[in-house]
Amino acid sequence: MRRRISGCRSLALPLLLSAAFLVPSANAAPSVAFLAHQAVYDLSLKNSRGNAGVNNATGRILYNFTGSACEGYTTEFRQVSQLDAGENKVTVSDLRSTSWEDGDGKTYRFKIDTRMNDADTTSVDGIAEREGTTVKVKLKKPKAKTFTIEGAVFPTEQVRLIIEAARAGKSLLELVVYDGSDDGEKVYNTLTVIGQPIPGTRAPVKPDPTTNNEKFKSQTRWPVTVSYYDRATKSNAGEQTPVYAMSFELYEDGVSRALSLDYNDFVIAGAMGKIDIKETKPCK
Repeated sequence: MRRRISGCRSLALPLLLSAAFLVPSANAAPSVAFLAHQAVYDLSLKNSRGNAGVNNATGRILYNFTGSACEGYTTEFRQVSQLDAGENKVTVSDLRSTSWEDGDGKTYRFKIDTRMNDADTTSVDGIAEREGTTVKVKLKKPKAKTFTIEGAVFPTEQVRLIIEAARAGKSLLELVVYDGSDDGEKVYNTLTVIGQPIPGTRAPVKPDPTTNNEKFKSQTRWPVTVSYYDRATKSNAGEQTPVYAMSFELYEDGVSRALSLDYNDFVIAGAMGKIDIKETKPCK
């Protein structure tokens, strides 16, 4: 899972390393064989804290991921969610996004449309390209703008680096991530915490479509929590609160299950309801 929840915020090494030192070589062979698949996640309210005023939450995520290291990766994502604050105060959000990221993590094209209740749809459209450790972003929408980011990675590359760190037995990973979200100018500092590996033979506590699938029984998975911090926020080290955090179990092929989306005031659970595995064309 590589996209935030709409309307609220809708996916190591001994020492934390900057993403600038983790940018892949253009000649490096792909280390992770991502699985082309379509998954459906059913959303519900896990818990509400303090004065959040969220009594219930429902919704669904449709996540479609295809491609390969040679042709690049295409992600289509749609999330419709409804937050009920009581007294007929209901917020319905609809987020749709399409993105393409090349196999080397050097080019990222994205288009994101968001609609809240009956308001007009807001759109973000652009392309980001890496040269060395610098990423140049060219936005078409919501307004034409060009800017640069130092040391950022894109969403699919972020997942690849997490899986590599997990395989190496590392527990922490720090990355700067750019995914085109919000107004297209948002950049996140992320901290990933990776738990102990779970063998494929150990069934999940809560069954889902991956439980009895032989493809997943042969794979290791890891409990992962990624916290997202607004890079533009100025605060003393260790004092910044994440904008949101995403927890999930991550398989070696990039499939995520048992989602938990923490927005500080409330937490949304995402249970996988269906997964369809798709054919991937081999690289020539």
